Amino acid sequence: MRIKIDENLGATPARIFREAGHDILTAREQGMSRAKDRDLIAACKSERRCLVTLDLDFANPLLFNPADYDGVTVLRLPGSPTHADLIDLCQTLVAGLELGEIGGKLWIVQRRRIREYQSEEASI
Repeated sequence: MRIKIDENLGATPARIFREAGHDILTAREQGMSRAKDRDLIAACKSERRCLVTLDLDFANPLLFNPADYDGVTVLRLPGSPTHADLIDLCQTLVAGLELGEIGGKLWIVQRRRIREYQSEEASI
């Protein structure tokens, strides 16, 4: 899977996904650390990459219709999160990617759970 890691995730998620065999680019590696949401998702679309982020704005399908992208994943950390919580969410996502296809969908990853949103129609 081709994945772009948002700047808000740091180095650990990139390492976890690379070790699982995914093709990873990070916003930081591409000089997009302070990119606007629209610019970041546009880069994901042109690169045909799934976005993995903590940014809850990407969980709004009215702002970012998942049908327009190769997948959007929002990791939902609990209140008072730990580094172990982030690792757990990344491992949950890795397991989910082995079982399902994310293209055109929004996945909300929580502790050992993935909620999926798929728009009923693709945008024109």
